[in-house]
Amino acid sequence: MNERATESWEALREIMRRLRDPETGCPWDREQDFSTIAPYTVEEAYEVADAIDRGDLQGLRDELGDLLLQVVFHSQMAEELGEFCLNDVVRGICEKMVRRHPHVFADGMASDSATVKKRWNEIKAEERADQGDSDESVLAGISRGLPERIRATKLQKRAASIGFDWATPADVMVKVREEVAELDEAMDEGRERVSEELGDLLFVLCNLARKSDVDPGAALRQANSKFEGRFRQMESYADGCGERLTNLNLEQLEELWQRAKRRESGEE
Repeated sequence: MNERATESWEALREIMRRLRDPETGCPWDREQDFSTIAPYTVEEAYEVADAIDRGDLQGLRDELGDLLLQVVFHSQMAEELGEFCLNDVVRGICEKMVRRHPHVFADGMASDSATVKKRWNEIKAEERADQGDSDESVLAGISRGLPERIRATKLQKRAASIGFDWATPADVMVKVREEVAELDEAMDEGRERVSEELGDLLFVLCNLARKSDVDPGAALRQANSKFEGRFRQMESYADGCGERLTNLNLEQLEELWQRAKRRESGEE
């Protein structure tokens, strides 16, 4: 690491130390713990993904900095407890990456990415066994702390690795229609049943995304962006007529929505 990079790294660590100083630090930063900071860590990871989706490389640089700050924040709190420090975090990931890439750093062989993934999972299983984890399930090691759509996809991929999978996206669509029908039946049976059937439908939709090589999170972000753009355009149309959306009825709102859609497609 060059001198300039080292100085930047140490500067960030020193900033966090000063923010957490019991006497002269920032009151807000001093009050935080792992659980209160965790939501910000997750949020910053999503901000990174958003910058990537928008193709905003300058924004990505800034968001990666925000995400890095989260790593430094957690490491500083752990160091204060005498558990580990930032150097331990960096050393640990370096050792892990070398250990899980024997085809690069040792004498292992890997002819394609599928072989790499297979060996990666085998090494992870070996690591869990060394740590006393006796769970030998194909699904072992999938974190329960993941966002549920990500966990659903990981569960499905693991099951697919031993052949428990649909052959094509069209096969999954049959199941999607089945789940939609079951959800429709459940609508009159109370919230608990609706929640169960809606969960089944969302799980199958994650499977459809996987079989179609689509990231469900990216697809939902795209849908959110589309909805936001159209809704803001509705507001603009209403404002141009001296109105507010809150003063319009549903039929008028739908008319503005359809107008926004036409504008989006270049028809207006």
